[in-house]
Amino acid sequence: MLRRLVLTATASVAALAAAVPATGAAASPLPLPLPLMEQPEPPVVTEQQPDRLSVTVSQTGNTRTDGRYELKCGPAGGTHPSAESACRRLEELAKQERDPFAPVPQDQMCTQQFGGPATARVTGTWRGRQIDATFDRSNGCEISRWQTLEPVLPNTRS
Repeated sequence: MLRRLVLTATASVAALAAAVPATGAAASPLPLPLPLMEQPEPPVVTEQQPDRLSVTVSQTGNTRTDGRYELKCGPAGGTHPSAESACRRLEELAKQERDPFAPVPQDQMCTQQFGGPATARVTGTWRGRQIDATFDRSNGCEISRWQTLEPVLPNTRS
């Protein structure tokens, strides 16, 4: 009887030892090789169209700067009174990877100061994308945004 008990115990231990790795393997399978991700195609570089913007400015307090101007960059031209410096400024902002036409974020805290009633609207194409942006000087953030875009927008400081 003892012999039978020893044989049964030995067989049970052997069966369990053989079953544990198989169960463990099923519970946590080896990682499967992932297919290689295809690399995206590099962007096709095409000759960029020149920047063309319409700038409408009003209530600056200076009748010489109020009005509607056309600004063309690459080469600089149009009816904008400071076309060359305006195009240079836009190029500087592009090199800094700044978007001067982006609105002030809704949750941005701004100083409550009034920079005057001046308003501006800029429409057209800049760096290959459509622009339709409005500017005013109603608080510190908007004043800073306006000044960032000078001389595309006129200097309204006295």
